[in-house]
Amino acid sequence: MNREHLIRTVSWFQAKPRRLSMLKILNICCTGFTYAAFAAVLVWLAITGNPMIIRLILTCGVSFVVLSVFRHFFNWPRPYEVYGIPPLVEKKTHGHSFPSRHVFSICVIGTSLLFILPALGILLFALGILLAAVRVLSGVHFLRYVLIGAVIGIFSGLIGFWMPGI
Repeated sequence: MNREHLIRTVSWFQAKPRRLSMLKILNICCTGFTYAAFAAVLVWLAITGNPMIIRLILTCGVSFVVLSVFRHFFNWPRPYEVYGIPPLVEKKTHGHSFPSRHVFSICVIGTSLLFILPALGILLFALGILLAAVRVLSGVHFLRYVLIGAVIGIFSGLIGFWMPGI
């Protein structure tokens, strides 16, 4: 999205407070549901003594840390910084935008859960698409940042659950 598109998008959302509220609610709900579902699955796996809990923790945890370290060293700017436009969702950080950690997280969790609870994994992918759109429309990520975050999340989940011996 270039500067003109982002300005039009921001104006469209700001013109109607309900639109802006819906965008903010979707941002919070997609993220919140994902982390709540992840925590619930961890509790369920722990209670049932399912050894998949180790694979789930390692897959999501290690890949999250690696991605966070990458973002720290490759401190890429956010659209609202590049274009001088306020973000539509609460965001005060500068840089550390590539790839999108929100979209990465929902995709690595969703991919991992496909191996444990397929229906929940599919639901998280649907929420991931929605969250990616919200993050771009709100001006906190460029489209390529969310797409690459999704791809890395999916591959991280696949690698973590295909690796033998964990």
